[in-house]
Amino acid sequence: MEASDTPGSGDDLSGSAGDVTGRDGGALASGLGSPDPAPVAREPEAEPPGEGTTLTAALEAILMVVDEPVAEVTLAQVLERPTVEVAAALRALSEEYTTAGRGFDLREVAGGWRFYTRAECAALVERFVRDGQQARLTQAALETLAVVAYRQPVSRARVAAVRGVSSDGVMRTLVARGLVEEAGTDPESQAVLYRTTSYFLERLGLRSLDELPELAPFLPDDVEILEEQK
Repeated sequence: MEASDTPGSGDDLSGSAGDVTGRDGGALASGLGSPDPAPVAREPEAEPPGEGTTLTAALEAILMVVDEPVAEVTLAQVLERPTVEVAAALRALSEEYTTAGRGFDLREVAGGWRFYTRAECAALVERFVRDGQQARLTQAALETLAVVAYRQPVSRARVAAVRGVSSDGVMRTLVARGLVEEAGTDPESQAVLYRTTSYFLERLGLRSLDELPELAPFLPDDVEILEEQK
């Protein structure tokens, strides 16, 4: 008796030739059909910049690389945090460094914040950086800078009147060092006026010119007369 190609009554075939349906109704893949495509692996989504970073860590990271004082409002804009919150965090950091006796501190000078070497360690840092050699301003430069700081905006003629000697060369030196800058001209004499820069405040560790010490007790009585005779 020849074998029959006709399926027997116990066979249950349905669907296409490539899919065999089992008793539970699930599709069983066979060699006649194509298997279901494997799921495509998705790359993990990148975290937003600064995600998980504390405000304190963010402030320290930024202030570590600045070369001039940074204003509180600028830091607040960069970090997208309220200015009041940033200001409080800066002051807390400054107090923390001082309490811990760190070799550096965080100061508010020239309208912004920046890391500075602690005063007690300044001599050691200068020795390391300059190898014992210090570039200081001459007495003439210090006198000229003092006159500009207290009388600004001021012309070179007025500075010369106070000092009793020409200050043209010294003024050029102060401008070259970034301590003094031009501030327009005098409306009457058209003389160039000079004022101190933010770098001057930074070097002296001052927040503003209001923190300059009173100079009146050290000035000669005839200063105003000398200036009028310019």
